Amino acid sequence: MKLGELLKKVDIVEAGAFMDNEICGVCFDSRKLLPGELFVAIRGYESDGHAFINDAMRKGAACIVCEEKPEAAGGTCIAVPYVIVNDSRVALALVSAAWFGMPADKLKIIGVTGTNGKTTVTTLIKQVLERCSGSKVGLIGTNGVLIGSRELPAERTTPESFEIHRLLAEMLRDGCEYVVMEVSSHALYLKRVFGIEFEVGVFTNLSQDHQDFHDSMEEYALVKSKLFSACRSAAINIDDEHAPVMMEHALCKRLTYAIKDDAADLVAKNVKLHSDSVDFSALSIGSLNRVVLGIPGMFSIYNALAVIAAAMLLGFDAELSASALRTCCGVKGRAEVVPTGGDYSVLIDYAHTPDALENIITAARGFSNGRVVTLFGCGGDRDKLKRPVMGRIAAEFSDFVIVTSDNPRTEEPSAIINEILAGMDGTATPYIVIENRREAIYWALDNAQPDDVLILAGKGHEAYQIFGKEKRHFDEREVVAEHLGGSRL
Repeated sequence: MKLGELLKKVDIVEAGAFMDNEICGVCFDSRKLLPGELFVAIRGYESDGHAFINDAMRKGAACIVCEEKPEAAGGTCIAVPYVIVNDSRVALALVSAAWFGMPADKLKIIGVTGTNGKTTVTTLIKQVLERCSGSKVGLIGTNGVLIGSRELPAERTTPESFEIHRLLAEMLRDGCEYVVMEVSSHALYLKRVFGIEFEVGVFTNLSQDHQDFHDSMEEYALVKSKLFSACRSAAINIDDEHAPVMMEHALCKRLTYAIKDDAADLVAKNVKLHSDSVDFSALSIGSLNRVVLGIPGMFSIYNALAVIAAAMLLGFDAELSASALRTCCGVKGRAEVVPTGGDYSVLIDYAHTPDALENIITAARGFSNGRVVTLFGCGGDRDKLKRPVMGRIAAEFSDFVIVTSDNPRTEEPSAIINEILAGMDGTATPYIVIENRREAIYWALDNAQPDDVLILAGKGHEAYQIFGKEKRHFDEREVVAEHLGGSRL
């Protein structure tokens, strides 16, 4: 493809390259660059691609897209084809779309954003759309990538823009009509989804998270709201206090949903919570439909409403989507029941924010006939402000707490634990500290009492722990199985 075709939609500040030059590929990681490819130097979260321009040139880059004129180590300009742009992240998104033939324009894309619920809502939307439309549906999210039933791994919630368009092109070739995508605040801030027009945008909720990345909750909400400036329609949870920010930026068709606010377009009534499901009536103008979803907890009602609202905006009536939800299955690592063969229950949940932790403990409280025991830790190199908050929540809502490690990364596990414990000062809830997560789970299983609900919070679908920069295999399902004996599961 010619350079000029790739850059057709990009605002160019200065061009030091011929637009008729042939380009054989696009790359933003100099380690993976092949001769003849266009190298886009983007400023990343941990490193700056401009520092690797010399590496890209040595490997035979055909042209460099960057924000400043390429220079050699001594400060002199490099004689290299280049194109200067104001924002190379925007350029990467637009160039990637062009390289793969603008696949987003040929798909109906549903974006889901919010602190909690994104993975469950996207998975349920995929299942409902498949049942209601009979079409193949793609999914991009935390748990991985799905093209129909074919599963691919994922490195992050929302991949880099080049990877997104590569996946969209593959989904289009495989016959997908719809794609459901988790859209993280990092992705919006770093412009990974720039240029994509979403058929529907969904807002689940907003609670404390990523304060290591965003300066304040106000900025966090504002970044999340960017999704709704790029949507044809929006489904918004107006029970959330940050909904007005989303509504302000959703200059499109809007459908609101709620449990508490009767002014919403879609409201849950006659709510019933069970140990393994939720049951409620979804009320909208001219329609009242019973909804049963086999995932426990009040948060599951919000998730179901989000799914029904998104389906309605896509043209499916509430009755059809409500019926489809009855047959939907849960999501790995989200209120996932692990069989024990004993007289107590074990739940694995990805809860790693204060709100999510409170939600899963409260859900367990709703059906437990014994104690609610919460085992959790907090991730290293991430938002430190939430650690004592999560400690307080665990102590306030649980009967017993086991404080352990999550993904300590480059921090000392004991230092993270001490920050969690600071939030538990002054509470009467008994607790124990066991730094090693495997040993903590063993202890929890050995000391479980009849009718207890044991919550393993924080890891969810993850089958690893991160120490330093190293990922080590760690699947809590396997840990439970190996301790109890495989024959019991």
